[in-house]
Amino acid sequence: MPSPFPGMDPFLERLSIFPDFHGGFIASMRAFLQPELPLPYYAAMGRRAWVEITERSIGPDVSVIRYGRRGDHSRGVVAIAEPNVTQPVVIHVPHDERVETLIEICAGRGSERRVVTVIEVLSPSNKTMGEHGRNLYMQKQQELLQSKTHLIEIDLLRAGLHSTAVPRDLLQRKVTLYDYHVCLHRFDEFEDFFVYPIRMTEKLPTVSVPLLPGDGDVKLDLQAVFRRTYEEGPYSREIDYQQDTIEPPVAEEDLAFVKARLAEHSAAVNGG
Repeated sequence: MPSPFPGMDPFLERLSIFPDFHGGFIASMRAFLQPELPLPYYAAMGRRAWVEITERSIGPDVSVIRYGRRGDHSRGVVAIAEPNVTQPVVIHVPHDERVETLIEICAGRGSERRVVTVIEVLSPSNKTMGEHGRNLYMQKQQELLQSKTHLIEIDLLRAGLHSTAVPRDLLQRKVTLYDYHVCLHRFDEFEDFFVYPIRMTEKLPTVSVPLLPGDGDVKLDLQAVFRRTYEEGPYSREIDYQQDTIEPPVAEEDLAFVKARLAEHSAAVNGG
């Protein structure tokens, strides 16, 4: 059963679901890109790893140590004073290793290997203030913007801070209403950002993936990527579209659209 929505499915933005979708979407993108790339280009999987304080809800592990006195006052035995040693309270703070994948369009092998284009799909940690994952992402973004590497950023999350390279105020001057967007920065046109604004009511766009100057672009159909990711994932079983809520909530102007899509989906599931 396909997703009820024509493009991005807002139910997939739930924090418990999006990490699985994030990895699946990137793997599907690589599968779509590989046969489209001319020699000597190829799509490889990159990764970014860091350690973050875990978000699991657990209490601190506190050790309390109590010492008794030697001697027995009740029998008139003189007590022997013990050294006054201060014992620390041990608080255990668990950490998780976080890994995010990305796509690198490369040319050449071995010492001749060059990363031509990087494709990032933003994650919640990239868009959350104070997260180490955001700091690493923004640092890498700036390095890429100053390099001879094209950068494509795909933001399929309505929540969180604006994090793509295009300045937010300039984007909102050009596009007043969008839910998601794709931002392309070409290193050979460094003053321009090519933005694909996306509404929840629309299909995901087909975007240009640039190669080295003179080699042109290849096309990447993000809706086809989404369709494969959804169909190969657990989402139609994991999500109860009639009972679950959308997180974050949809805007008021989209409620009628969402209700209509869910009603169509319910009719299709129930054979109506």
